[in-house]
Parts: sequence; C-alpha cells; structure tokens
Amino acid sequence: MWRLARDSGSLDLNTSYAYLLFARDFPETCRIIEVDGEPAGFVLGYRRQSEPETYFVWQVAVSDEYRGQRLGLRLLEDFAADARYLEATITADNTASQRLFSSFARHRGATLNRRDMFSADHFPDDHDAEGLVRIGPMRTTTQDATFNPDTDTDTNTDADETEIRPMSTVELESQVRSYSRSWPISFDRASGATIHDVNGKPYLDFFAGAGALNYGHNHPHLKETLLDYFTSDRVVHSLDMFTPARDDFLATFHDEILTPRNLDYKVVFPGPGGANAVEAALKLARKVTGRESVVNFTNAFHGMTLAALSVTGNAMKRGGAGLPLVHATPMPYDDYFDGDVPDFIYLERLLGDEGGGLNEPAAVIVETVQGEGGLNAARMEWLRKLSDLCKKHDVLLIVDDIQMGVGRTGSFFSFEEAGIVPDIITLSKSLSGYGLPMAVTLIRPELDIWAPGEHNGTFRGIGPAFATAAESIRTFWRDDALRDTTVARGLQVESRFNRLVAEHQEHQLVAKGRGMARGLQFSSGDLADKVTTAAFERGLLAETSGPEGEVVKLLPPLTMTDEEFERGMTILEESVTDTLQANPADKTKEFATS
Repeated sequence: MWRLARDSGSLDLNTSYAYLLFARDFPETCRIIEVDGEPAGFVLGYRRQSEPETYFVWQVAVSDEYRGQRLGLRLLEDFAADARYLEATITADNTASQRLFSSFARHRGATLNRRDMFSADHFPDDHDAEGLVRIGPMRTTTQDATFNPDTDTDTNTDADETEIRPMSTVELESQVRSYSRSWPISFDRASGATIHDVNGKPYLDFFAGAGALNYGHNHPHLKETLLDYFTSDRVVHSLDMFTPARDDFLATFHDEILTPRNLDYKVVFPGPGGANAVEAALKLARKVTGRESVVNFTNAFHGMTLAALSVTGNAMKRGGAGLPLVHATPMPYDDYFDGDVPDFIYLERLLGDEGGGLNEPAAVIVETVQGEGGLNAARMEWLRKLSDLCKKHDVLLIVDDIQMGVGRTGSFFSFEEAGIVPDIITLSKSLSGYGLPMAVTLIRPELDIWAPGEHNGTFRGIGPAFATAAESIRTFWRDDALRDTTVARGLQVESRFNRLVAEHQEHQLVAKGRGMARGLQFSSGDLADKVTTAAFERGLLAETSGPEGEVVKLLPPLTMTDEEFERGMTILEESVTDTLQANPADKTKEFATS
C-alpha cells in the first residue's frame, strides 16, 4: 500500500504517509486488494459520525498494471457493503472516477446525485473545484443478490458519458443557478406528475416548475394541441400582430374566464414572464395616477427585474440590484405581528396624515398567498379591508396572481373567495397550460391610456402558448371539477400537516398556505433543507421558501392522481419524521440560535 500511495503522482510523501496511518487506525473502513500476493489497490474512507449510514470515500487507488480489471468496483463494493449512502468528492476533469462511481451506483440500483462542494477558490494552488457525489439510498449487499464485477459488466459507454455530463458542464454555467444545486442530476423526460432523470429513475414532482405546471408535464390533450400547431406550420412568433391563435386565446379567456365572473378587463401582453407583467402593472399605475410611490408588503416577491425587485421584500434578492431600490414603501402583511396589531393601523394612519411622510401612493401591490415569502396566506377579511382602503384613498389595487392564479388555490383567480375586484391583475406561470412562456397584465378599461407602442416587447406573441392556453381553459375551466378537487386536496394536506405539527410539538412546526399551495415551517432553513433532501432521495421533488428557506413548500400538479397524491404525501411525512428524529429539538434550537 505504501508503494501504491508513494507512486501516485498527485501525492507527496507526507500525504502518502497520512494514508498509511489512515489505513492503520481506521481498518474497518479501509480495504486493500491483492493480486498474486502483491497489493494492487486500496480504498480509504470513514463513516460519518453525524450520519452513521453514510460512508465517505477519501481515496481510491489501483496500480497501473491492474487497471481495466474492475478492481475499483470490487473495492467500493466491499467498502460499502453495509452502507446506505456513499459519498466522495471528485473534480470535474476526473472522468475516470466519475465513471467508477456512476457504474457503482448502477450496480447497486441507487441514485447518484451531484452538487457543488468546494470551489477552486477554497484551494491555495491551481486545484480544480471539488463536487460532492452522493449515492443512495442503497440496499446493503446482505439484502441484495451477490454482485460479481467479473460477470455483471456494463458496456454502455453512452450511459457513462450521459451521467458525467451534469458535473462537466457546471464550469460552463454561471454560479447564479439555484434549483440544480438542490437536485444535482439531469432530468430528461416527464409526464403528468412524474419526471425522470437521464438514467430513467422517476421522481414525483411536487414542485411543478415553481407553479408553472398546474396541469402537469406534457398533458396528453395539450400536447396534441401543441404538436398540431407545430406540424401545421402555424405562426410561432408574431409580436402583437393578429393571428388566429391570438384571437382564439383572447375570445376564450373573455368568454370562459372573465364573463362568468362578471369581470371586465383589457388584456395587455407585456412579455414572456411574470416580471414583465409586474413591470407593466407598476408602469401603468404610475402613468395613470401621476404618482411614483407604490406600497408593497413584508416578505413579498414580485420578480427579479428592477421595478419588480423594488416591491420585493427578500434582502438577498434585493441585494443583487446593484443600486438603490426606491419609490416603494413596505407595510406589514397579514399577521406580520402575530395578531398583536390591528390590521392596517399604520398604513391607514399614514395615508390620512399630512405629516406622516408617506408619499401618496399610485398603487398597492399584493399577493393573496406569499409563495416565495413562506406560504403566508392572507385572510379574506384582510384582503377585503385592503381593497376598501385602496378605494377610500383613490389608490390602485394590483393583485399579483402569477404563482397563485390559474387554479392554484382552487378558483381560477386566487382573490375570488374574498369577493374583491382588483384594478390590475398579473398572470403568468401556468397561464399557457404547458410550461411555455406567457404572461398577461389585466387592466380595467378606464386605465387603458397607453399610446400605441408605449409599452411593447419582442416576445409578446408566442403562438404555441396562445394555442395551449386557450385549450387548457376549454379543458379545465368549463366546470368546477378541478377547483373542487384542488380545494379538497388542499384540506387533506392541511390536515396531515396539522397532524405532523401535533406529533412534533417540541419543534414548533407551523402549517401554512391555502388550496394546493401549502407549506410546513421549521425552526431553521437548515432543517427544512434536510427534509427536502431526504424527500429527494426517496424520489420526491419539493422546494423551500421563506426569508431563511425555513418552509418546505408544496406546489404539486393539480391534475395528479389520488395514488400520486398519497404516495407523495407519504414520502414527505416520512422525510419529516426521520429528519426530526435525527435532529432533536434542543440541538435544533441551539443550532438556530448560533
């Protein structure tokens, strides 16, 4: 072993000596393989104290003359015989190790996940960034059929190349990416509430494109509409020119959504995404009123462009603006003071006080449920009071329904239950019905004072999105079936979350949300992240939200089957229970305090 370590070109003698001591003092997690009485390879590692079922591989080495004989697989198989999870760090250019661990994961029938661990900045020399590989959960070899590296061969080199691609392309993309850090695998196919990785492993998707896939992935009827649109050579890009697809959407939206609700709005196509819709709403409100200030609320999220960011509460996201975010005044959202302060006492006093220092606002912008803010759901009474206050002071009311609209809370618009009629509404995400870029800003007719071309953009007329949007409305909103199912399932989630709250009172969990936008709040973001990680390892995608990422957030497709709903909730409940048992409340509180 000393000779193998000594002759490794990447190690100095001190490191080689350390490996020798490592093998001497941790023999239960070190293995040496011999050929004809001579050491041909070794693996060094240890069992993580905080996670006894996780084995960490420190080093795998095989003598040059014995490479290609699958000795590395033999070593890993013996080393991890009783492990449920296996971890190692691998640089992006170490394709040999990547293939070794990918092959091991396949033979153990486990998922291989990757995420960033140490960037190149962590090292004093030219050492490359190290990515963490985590394999599992695995059945132990005493549970599995015996693995024979000599006969269980794998000649599918294309699969190997596909598996290493997520790590090798990390260096090509900006570090601003986020979701791929939580789910460091490559997804390939999706249908309904299920999404598959490149190796074919299915995951239940309770994330649904952050609310952009209310009808699930590749809904068969909408897919047929989309394919027909493409194969008929219909217009894809049209700016704001007239097309049959555009006319169909506008007529369908008016007849099936607005008219039955006695709503009268003009439709503005502001651009492809939600932030475009918010920017247009704020811009128009200021133009109509001649005022600059806008009132927003604590923990709000309205987008990442400058005007939308100015009315967003999250400090980290606001910090990326690079300049002062002005002309917005934050006010307490519903229950911000835990019921200790009467609703709107501060805002109403300032609006009527000439000495209060509040510039007369053009508008108030609000979410009925704050998705990114932590699933804070406003009471219907609070929304009605806000609407009345805006009318009293001649302030426009903007409801941001980008994530909570299109049925997420039950009704098509999330404010319907409150019985209010906003002056401006923003919609996006699931509006196209298929995950295609599409957004609208709805404005009362008397607010439509823009000159032709005063607000425009290149991607305002995406034909395929018009087609699937119109068809999704005809499919799901001509009766109340989807609404009723969404409300009923939301109550089931609430009940099951309340049961978890009662079973783990020492952790002070909080059930939050409305409809099928639900959250479970933990004492820290670290704990919530452990829950979503455990769920991911069990085959469920769920994200976190809230100021510190302390809320586990569920936004599953509204069209999932009863079996999928039950299976996903069971996975989540098991993940919560196991995580809380492994992290007692006293230690969790101590960590949160520190």
